[in-house]
Amino acid sequence: MAHAGQRGQDRSRPGRHRSKHRKTKTKTHTKAQANRDTRTRTKHRRRSRTARRVLRREVPSTVALLADERDFAAMRQYGSFAFDDHGAYLREMEGLLKALAARGVHTTVALFDPVAYEEFCADTRLDPDTPASRTRYTAELAAAGGTVTYEGQPVDRLVPRLIGVAEEQATWEYATALLSRAGHQCHDDDTARAAFERAGAALRAAVEAAGPGMHHLVCSVPADGTSLVAVLHADAREAGPPQLSESSALVFRTVLACGFALRRPGGLVLRTIAADTPETVRGWALHDGWLRPLSEAEVFTAYCTDADTGEPIPPEHGVEYRAGIPLSRPE
Repeated sequence: MAHAGQRGQDRSRPGRHRSKHRKTKTKTHTKAQANRDTRTRTKHRRRSRTARRVLRREVPSTVALLADERDFAAMRQYGSFAFDDHGAYLREMEGLLKALAARGVHTTVALFDPVAYEEFCADTRLDPDTPASRTRYTAELAAAGGTVTYEGQPVDRLVPRLIGVAEEQATWEYATALLSRAGHQCHDDDTARAAFERAGAALRAAVEAAGPGMHHLVCSVPADGTSLVAVLHADAREAGPPQLSESSALVFRTVLACGFALRRPGGLVLRTIAADTPETVRGWALHDGWLRPLSEAEVFTAYCTDADTGEPIPPEHGVEYRAGIPLSRPE
């Protein structure tokens, strides 16, 4: 009886019942806390991924494109270059550019030159047959300039623009070297600087003299068996200073300055398209460090003669050939 009563007494202890309840609450609390911790970690991971996506939009990208099929063929000598069809390569590159644009990444495109790439690898002692070396070269292209901003244009429109920018960059580098050499030959660094400033004054004077309209300017200067040619578009349809590309204007001024500094017999031609007036062409010759206006007959002859054969060329329909306008020379 005493033993049976003892068992009954143990079961009726309030402390034992409270102990079991606390254990159940502790387990429930621990599981809930674990769930909260998991949700917190998941939230942090999502925030981190979102932050990285936002940061990627802040990081610009540069893509180097093999626009020419011969350049593409030259890169096939490297085993690490994964493409064997130029058309397929261009389609994949276009897809990459669109994907970067869709993520909001500012992307510029440069022209990949296999010869310059090989020289770059030789100078930097890099193995040309690695993706890392091609990436390094692409970064150098971006730093040097001569890139085109990708704005969603198809590759067949992007390639001609790339080639034009690359040629413009090469012209500027060559003209800059010639201008620097002219200063050394004269033992006077002010020679090149003065020629560059005079070229800027001549450009402004020519555009202002032509009046309102869309102006297309071409400057050509013979140099060391070749011709330096710079092209510039100036929009003077609205009031205020003409709108023009700063990079193209820099190249144009540099080429014109070469002609002034080296006393080369170059020329400048300006074509104007304005509302309610015929399209006009005017010209000037580089003479004694400034621009000498050509006569109407000289402009006509310059435009209507084949530069290679000397044979006459029919004049353009609807175009008027006019004499160059005298421009005041800065003192």
